[in-house]
Amino acid sequence: MERITESVYASGIIKSKNQYQVFSTVGGLIQKILVKEGDVVKKGDALFVIQSESSKLNAENAKLSADFADLNTRGDRLNELKSVIETARSKMLNDSLLLLRQRGLWAQQIGSKVELEQRELAYTSSANNYESAVLRYKDLQKQLKFAAAQSQKLLSISKTIAQDFTIRSQTDGRVYSISKELGEIVNIQSPVAIIGDAEEFVAELQVDESDIARIRLEQRVLLTLDSYKGQVLEAAIAKIDPLMNERTRTFTVEANFTKIPPTLYPNLTTEANIVIQTKEKAMTIPRAYLLNDSLVMLENKEKRMVEIGLKDYMKVEILSGLSANETILSPEAQ
Repeated sequence: MERITESVYASGIIKSKNQYQVFSTVGGLIQKILVKEGDVVKKGDALFVIQSESSKLNAENAKLSADFADLNTRGDRLNELKSVIETARSKMLNDSLLLLRQRGLWAQQIGSKVELEQRELAYTSSANNYESAVLRYKDLQKQLKFAAAQSQKLLSISKTIAQDFTIRSQTDGRVYSISKELGEIVNIQSPVAIIGDAEEFVAELQVDESDIARIRLEQRVLLTLDSYKGQVLEAAIAKIDPLMNERTRTFTVEANFTKIPPTLYPNLTTEANIVIQTKEKAMTIPRAYLLNDSLVMLENKEKRMVEIGLKDYMKVEILSGLSANETILSPEAQ
């Protein structure tokens, strides 16, 4: 009786936590590179500046339009109409007094009907002129307010577009790679850098579709890396991506290190065994002695069917069909 551990093999790479590719949202020439590989950055830090003369000119033009529109809302055109309104109002009040006086004279049989009608016509005309001036003032005020709001909106859009020409970090982390050089053209399809966590790393593993149903969160993972030869590192399953890669027929799972090694870098290769279950006392035979996953060859050359349990890459557990004192033959001896 001996200990046997069943596990699922997986291979993969080491990635920094929250690692992502940095893309530009606009195309153009790289005017400035503000970081270098290995730098630690904060969220919002500027990384690259893309040449944006046209964007800068558009922003300046929008600023001029906004200033002009703002000046108009407080400027001469409204003041001029205010004066027109005041003049029209004064004339309307004067014509109103003259009309009242003429009506009083007409009541005393003084004056003519024509004079009264002329006074009524003059008052009606001045009242209409006053109302028209007020309406023109309100209409101009609305137009200027709309133009000012529109100019401010265009200015905000221009500022936002101008900000797109500065590429910023979306997270705290380390710059692991810069794939563009000063003066090189960038587009929205190609990444310009890779940024990830400066201290925390995860193992990104590829599990075959035939094994994925046996993988669970928190399962123990034993990792080996070429950069840490002779050592077995421990981790635990933290994430299982539910979508299979159709090209490789594998699922991606992530494992967090139980204890992170002193030095790690993104893209280090790793091999892993994901522990499914362990039995401390099991009757086992070498896995190579098992024929077609269900038969063994006895010493007398008789083939016997056996029931198997756990298996690793070297041993397999025998549940029934074979006793501990029986001898079986290896494939070479058969």
